[in-house]
Amino acid sequence: MKKSESAVAPSIGSAAAIRPFEVHIPDADLDELHRRIVATRLPEKETVNGFSQGVPLATIEALTHYWASEYDWRKVEAKMNAYPQFITEIDGLDIHFIHVRSRHEDALPLIITHGWPGSVVEQLKIIDPLTDPTTYGGTAADAFHVVIPSMPGYGFSGKPAETGWGPERIADAWVVLMKRLGYEKFLAQGGDWGAIITDMMAVQSPDDLLGIHTNMPGAIPPDINRMTFAGEPAPAGLSPEEKEIYEQLSAFYKDVYYAFFMGTRPETLAGLSDSPVGLATFMIDHDRRSLELIARSFAGEKEGLTCDDVLDNITLFWLTNTGVSAARLYWENKLPFFEPKGVKIPVAVSAFPDDLCPAPRSWAEQAYPNMIYYKKQDKGGHFAAWEQPERLVADIRAGFRSLR
Repeated sequence: MKKSESAVAPSIGSAAAIRPFEVHIPDADLDELHRRIVATRLPEKETVNGFSQGVPLATIEALTHYWASEYDWRKVEAKMNAYPQFITEIDGLDIHFIHVRSRHEDALPLIITHGWPGSVVEQLKIIDPLTDPTTYGGTAADAFHVVIPSMPGYGFSGKPAETGWGPERIADAWVVLMKRLGYEKFLAQGGDWGAIITDMMAVQSPDDLLGIHTNMPGAIPPDINRMTFAGEPAPAGLSPEEKEIYEQLSAFYKDVYYAFFMGTRPETLAGLSDSPVGLATFMIDHDRRSLELIARSFAGEKEGLTCDDVLDNITLFWLTNTGVSAARLYWENKLPFFEPKGVKIPVAVSAFPDDLCPAPRSWAEQAYPNMIYYKKQDKGGHFAAWEQPERLVADIRAGFRSLR
């Protein structure tokens, strides 16, 4: 892993200043985190087998033990500081971002947006393969300049003190960021909230984007989405694949209470600022399949995410006290998560089988009339860059190849 050159920044005294940034968490903050983890009061064991009551006690106990006795925050801090990081003010708010320029002359600029319960930690594994493809199985023609911002209220970005920072405003801010870095035309990629923000960048600023890639496509027909949300049986006329996805989305909507809570009562989640283990259990219970994939990490299975992967992200939330500020994005949002947004520019789509709703090609083609690439993966879930970085990198390279 190596540092790369960064774009020339505006003068430090200007309103558009780009200030260098590094992560340095005081030892006292880590000591306090450890004290609180050790002092955690755990609940009794669930009364059922499996995940129907949420995070099993065995997973909570294993996570708590590893966090208190083996986890080392300084490792991920060093990983982050190995890349150029910056802070710049956009629309009155400080935005933290990683910016790595490829050494390859014809690299394309690409902005990548994380989701919830995520952070820039999710994308650390894909930076080097995207910026230095010849070292990671690709060619110079696969190179990208990569920009990865922290969303408002997340990580080291500022926390909005006023309403209005929904996906549409973030999308506009990202366009400002890319132009401030000197990129007049660029690509965008995202999953979860990042997918919605990426869609809105394409809708609001189509002349600035060359194309987008999404691993959570907004492609579910509105009538289908309403029926799944209401728990109605699958309608007649669906293909076998469409019916399977219908059932998968219906199952997800039965467990989406975390989103309802953040979308209506984010400030009530004050406990996320007080208990590290409370924060952790809330974050890892994003959806049942993701919880299963994370739980196996703390049960000794060596595939996908590691214990360190999971705790790197949770620890960043804790140290920046962003459990509640990140949750407010759900309160701000007025857009449907999975329905089409009206994107007309070129779109590449990845569908991972264990995602919330891996849209079939038939729906993706309707939602994205200029779809230039579609890949149905055989493995992977909601956090593609984090859990299956090689597959996601391959799709980003292939999906954007025709736009070079």
